Amino acid sequence: MSKEVRNVVLVHGAWADGSSWGDVITRLSARGMNIIAAPLPLTSLADDVQALERTLARIEGNAVVAGHAYAGAVIGETRSDKVSALVYVAALAPDEGETVADVFGRGEAHPKAPALSPDADGFMWLPKAAFADAFAQNATSQTLDMLPAVQRPISVACITAPVGRPRWKDVPTWYLVAEQDRMIVKEKQEFMSSRMNATVVSQPVDHVPSLTAPELVVDIIMEAAACVK
Repeated sequence: MSKEVRNVVLVHGAWADGSSWGDVITRLSARGMNIIAAPLPLTSLADDVQALERTLARIEGNAVVAGHAYAGAVIGETRSDKVSALVYVAALAPDEGETVADVFGRGEAHPKAPALSPDADGFMWLPKAAFADAFAQNATSQTLDMLPAVQRPISVACITAPVGRPRWKDVPTWYLVAEQDRMIVKEKQEFMSSRMNATVVSQPVDHVPSLTAPELVVDIIMEAAACVK
């Protein structure tokens, strides 16, 4: 056990912040893990990667890095040698030369997925109704009250920048396919995870299993930590 990776870096997606990992953090802590949530500014892909790099620089030793949704692109761009494994939680995984918009827009959208457009400053906000309709339809009423109030918008610059060689080509990778996801439908997730050659776990959960099925997310992260050094 002493040689296993004990650090976990959690990276939030769009319209969220580190609190979206709250139930995962408490459970990982109870299992003896050292956890830190990377705060992304969501101002550009480059800014977000730099934020993750700064977070990784703060830890001692190697880490499992988990990203949700948009953050899949961010964790794939890190070049830190502290990364032992990646965990994609219903996450977007563009390949080299692709953008987040390319993979997000692939195929048909779910009928309840919201229409998104930037405001005058180039940021996209999630409509309040979309949290219950598509973002976290399995969440409690209390959580659904909280999510729109604390949402953080994402800049168009985050989703239009092509990525480099993704890190999932070089380190062990796990992918949680959320079968009930209405933001990134399972067919998109299955396409991305299959070309990644990831260890895939597919479960009937919504877009934000860190909130609605945290034990499942914890089990996958712990499996990744136990399999790498």
